[in-house]
Amino acid sequence: MIDLASKDYVVIVQCHIVKERCPGYFCEQAFHERTGGFAGYPADKAYRSLYITCGGCCGRAVQRKLTSLTRQLEKREGIGKDRIVVQLSSCMTKDNFHGPPCPHLDYIKTLIARVGLDVREDTRISDLAEKRRTDGVWQGKGCDGET
Repeated sequence: MIDLASKDYVVIVQCHIVKERCPGYFCEQAFHERTGGFAGYPADKAYRSLYITCGGCCGRAVQRKLTSLTRQLEKREGIGKDRIVVQLSSCMTKDNFHGPPCPHLDYIKTLIARVGLDVREDTRISDLAEKRRTDGVWQGKGCDGET
């Protein structure tokens, strides 16, 4: 279990393909309201956050991006890897109207582990999306809050 109270920096990784269409509003809203995949974060703690994409299939850019970020945070602000957590967005981790879960998810997790960072899954989780997953039906109309 990751001690989220000891973290100061949250890096949200979104699917590069999905990000071409989705502004990430619902993920940001879930983070701000501490709902969905962010429910475990203390509501009274202020976190710094950064949204990045995986860089496109196969997600190999995640390692380069996170390595660069961790070096800069340590060098410029003294923020070590132990104070950073990576949150993989629901568009990568769950079957949803954007598409199936990322086929490179395990590989991306391996890359994040190589950098030495903790990783968590999911961002926004809507009731309708959960019902569609349970029913095995996907007829979403877009990034409209209904999926």
